[in-house]
Amino acid sequence: MPGFEIFGDEERREVQDVLDSGVLMRYGFDGARNGHWKALTLEKELAERLGSSNAHLCASGTAAVATALAACGVGAGDEVIVAPFTFVADIEMILMAGAVPVFADIDETLCLNPESVAAAITDKTKAVLVVHMCGSMARIDALATLCDERGVMLIEDAAQALGGHYGGKALGTFGKAGCFSFDYVKTITCGEGGAVITDDKDVYDIIQAYTDHGHDHVGSDRGAEGHPHIGTNYRISELNAAVGVAQLRKLDGMLEVQRANKAYIKDGLTGLNRVSFRELPDPDGDSATFLSFFMPTEEEARQATKDLAAAGVDGCFYWYDNNWHYHRRWEHLKQMNSPGALAPDRLGYGENWANRDLAKSDAIMGRTICMLIKLSWDETALAERLEKMKSVLG
Repeated sequence: MPGFEIFGDEERREVQDVLDSGVLMRYGFDGARNGHWKALTLEKELAERLGSSNAHLCASGTAAVATALAACGVGAGDEVIVAPFTFVADIEMILMAGAVPVFADIDETLCLNPESVAAAITDKTKAVLVVHMCGSMARIDALATLCDERGVMLIEDAAQALGGHYGGKALGTFGKAGCFSFDYVKTITCGEGGAVITDDKDVYDIIQAYTDHGHDHVGSDRGAEGHPHIGTNYRISELNAAVGVAQLRKLDGMLEVQRANKAYIKDGLTGLNRVSFRELPDPDGDSATFLSFFMPTEEEARQATKDLAAAGVDGCFYWYDNNWHYHRRWEHLKQMNSPGALAPDRLGYGENWANRDLAKSDAIMGRTICMLIKLSWDETALAERLEKMKSVLG
């Protein structure tokens, strides 16, 4: 991770096909395309790769989450349970849907704790949005069972975990819908882009229409298409999709390199007294985009992060203080600072939704360091990195 590290001639050829046709939009202009349909090709190959019945591309991972929420019927006044450790877009899109984010604690998987989720479910809970953070999986089997038993939708955000799986089943395929991001720093990149997958035909019909102003895409005359419901413009361009076509075909090779690089570093650190590792419900299914480890205390984690940077070990993130991925710095969301009034505020939630006790999550994240795994490391770079990490952490 990320895919831009191995951007090459394959991507250039796919993009050139689009430029040669002059058709940059994913819909219409059939005669001018010379048979090239990059978005459709990527959707077909992505669905096949993940074992899903349907895949639909959109403009970003954020758009994918918004689309999945809409397609699963999340709307005004609904509650959606989500982790405090995620990208801020998940919270934004819940709010934009008119719904209310409800935080549940994480555990040492760095993902939602099923017991905390169970305690957070109310009669207003419409969905659980589980995020497979930093390349590995939540306790997705337990969460899927819980949601099924309680009659709650399960939506997966696997933006950082493409190619990961649990028990051989792809992450993103356990819930009603699964979301992916293909932005510039993801495992595969379209530059900007995302996707929603689902096995539910009715949900898919909503997804593909919602991202294109509600067009039903029935018939061959775009101007005459029906509009079964409102939507918005979350379309991906053919240029972005073309890059993704080439990148997806490299995914298995990317995963092989990521897993080997991560295993080398992790094996080398195993046994250090001050270091323990994130819990992986299925180690074989880890996409290996990050190596996540714990220090004994928050103070040691903070110091280790500084010392690693000083030693030249780049790409180590201390998420506890991060502006974009952990709840502690989300004051603009907690205060619902928005250009216009948000539905949860009007519905009387006010500050209450943001005041949940998340001490258990804080205790975990305060000790957590996550290191990005790169595709471009050679044997020398790996060996040097490991020795520097051992000198700091040992």
